[in-house]
Amino acid sequence: MPARIASFEKVSFGEFKKAMEKMTTDIPVEDIRRFYDAIKLPKRATKGSAGYDFFAPFSFKITNESAVIPTGIRCKIEDGWYLGCYPRSGLGFKCRAMLDNTVGIIDADYYDSSNEGHIMLKLHTDYEDKEVEVNAGDAFAQGILVPFGVTYDDEVTEVRDGGFGSTDKK
Repeated sequence: MPARIASFEKVSFGEFKKAMEKMTTDIPVEDIRRFYDAIKLPKRATKGSAGYDFFAPFSFKITNESAVIPTGIRCKIEDGWYLGCYPRSGLGFKCRAMLDNTVGIIDADYYDSSNEGHIMLKLHTDYEDKEVEVNAGDAFAQGILVPFGVTYDDEVTEVRDGGFGSTDKK
């Protein structure tokens, strides 16, 4: 039996709304509320699946221009583990959909960040003439929980606050 070392939760409505408004100011608050209320926690499709499917909280298109997708999800992870985020295999294989940073690394201490550890996924396809439509509720990414080690002489005590690039601000 695999180790049980993490749990998924929704971020607060306020955090989700703030992230949605960074994407565009054209979304009415009642639509943001509807998207938020429909958020499904990631889950595995089968007992043999390594990946937890992330479901689109709203419909969107993946093009050759990057799109940031607020998932509305955070993950509480035990020390010594991280969540690796990847596009679903089918999207990558059929449409060359990919994350801009190739693999999203969600560290255990990201959970306590001021943005509530909100997992944001930035996607694109390298096809110039093809749009990939993802409908609300579709599985579009997956997260895999992975153990990691540290060196014997590691004495890091710093704590993060934020996501992309936050550890460079120390």
